[in-house]
Amino acid sequence: MIDHTGFTVADLRRSTAFYATALRPLGIELLMELTAQQTGAGAHAGFGVAGKPFFWIGDRGSPSTGIHVAFTAENRAQVDAFHRAALEAGGKDNGAPGIRPHYHANYYGAFVLDPDGNNIEAVCHQPT
Repeated sequence: MIDHTGFTVADLRRSTAFYATALRPLGIELLMELTAQQTGAGAHAGFGVAGKPFFWIGDRGSPSTGIHVAFTAENRAQVDAFHRAALEAGGKDNGAPGIRPHYHANYYGAFVLDPDGNNIEAVCHQPT
């Protein structure tokens, strides 16, 4: 079980705004922002649910690229909403919402590239 994960972004303010918009349809929100003085290692933004941040981005070091992160969606409508919100927030389409039968019969996902080129997905494993 993963407690939390994080990676470095090129522009923390821009990426924080992107993720705040893109993850909102999934019920994931910005919960915490930490300064470099607080952490001793760069500023960070933590996103999560019910007061628990589990997805972190920060500005320490070189930005990460090529990372793949998949967020669980409760239903296919949330996947669609995530995709729309991410594109509106400046993400680039990397796979429109749809069934991916090569994974399994009910795998419904959508993919976008974040401002640094990371592949961000929302996926629902439930049938319609």
